[in-house]
Amino acid sequence: MDSHPALCQAIASRIAASPQKRITFAEYMDMVLYHPEQGYYASDAVKIGFRGGDFFTSVSLGADFGELLAGQFLQMWEILGQPQPFHLVEMGAGQGILASHILNYFKLHHPDFFTALEYIIVEKSPFLKQEQQQRLQEFAVRWCNLPEIAPNSITGCFFSNELVDAFPVHQFTVEAGKLQEIYVTLQEDGENSIPDPSFIEVVGEASTPQLAEYLQLVGIDISQSAYDDGYRSEINLAALDWLGIVADCLQRGYVLTIDYGYPASRYYHPRRSQGTLQCYYHHRHHDHPYINIGQQDITAHVDFTALEIWGDKYGLNQVGWTQQGLFLMALGLGQRIAALSYQEQSISQLLQRREALHQLISPEGLGNFGVLVQSKGLTETQSKQSLQGLTIPE
Repeated sequence: MDSHPALCQAIASRIAASPQKRITFAEYMDMVLYHPEQGYYASDAVKIGFRGGDFFTSVSLGADFGELLAGQFLQMWEILGQPQPFHLVEMGAGQGILASHILNYFKLHHPDFFTALEYIIVEKSPFLKQEQQQRLQEFAVRWCNLPEIAPNSITGCFFSNELVDAFPVHQFTVEAGKLQEIYVTLQEDGENSIPDPSFIEVVGEASTPQLAEYLQLVGIDISQSAYDDGYRSEINLAALDWLGIVADCLQRGYVLTIDYGYPASRYYHPRRSQGTLQCYYHHRHHDHPYINIGQQDITAHVDFTALEIWGDKYGLNQVGWTQQGLFLMALGLGQRIAALSYQEQSISQLLQRREALHQLISPEGLGNFGVLVQSKGLTETQSKQSLQGLTIPE
């Protein structure tokens, strides 16, 4: 298969050097996606969009998603008393397209907010960062790593769109009612395993007590008879670390997380017995993470219950959770659909735009994404003001 040879060798060397000749799936996924030279997100392997891409996002469908989000950020600024500066921190900005849609909208329609705005992008991928800088050169955008943001220095909103699903996850399985972790090791091939490595899974004791603590945190008891032997799923410890840092950096404002996922009761339902891990390669998805190494995206759904509970521990109050379709309708997507007119464009353009708008709210796809909003440092009066995206759509 189309794997990156140097990356495969780097992973094999890491396995060979580890005490038990194995690494956690989280370590494997981290190397596959984020290795500084050969990882999927570190190189030009990552492709987003309809043509020749591995996957597409809401941003791929035009400027509407960004413009509607911009309306929500504007209301957040007003609720907070129009602070100057208002920090808008986009975490994982892809190709910079969403940022360009948001910034263009403010520049054209809300120059007062545009003047108050300080746009910050947190981006791990050097390749994507370069693309973002090229696309956004007309705007005053600052790039940094999350740990470089000082504690309690942000007044505004941290937001992400399809970020948390790409964090490295631990995989676990159930054996005799007990949690066991899934590790990655080398296929027994004699001395030739390093030059031409292939990877297999092995099962062992959990690498950290945090895995069991996580399930306890979200109220899941896998010792129940409903969980058959062989049940497997994922635990995203990295998401908790990330949210803790975000909460620490936020002095006053909001955290907006958009991604596909479920509450814990659905995520870890006994009938979802093979977890949610998916690989994306040229718009096809499958569940085999040991092929196309470094050339395909690997994701797992987000456990929103964990983000809510963990956020609460770090002083983030839950403002609300909804689905993307309802969120965008409340922000005015319905009016945009209704306002489509034959006079302004050709029939083919009209149908294409209508299809794009409907895809944003489709319950079979992007419309089913979860939208979680959390806040910190708001006054009682500010907390009582309903965010437009969380109201019932008209």
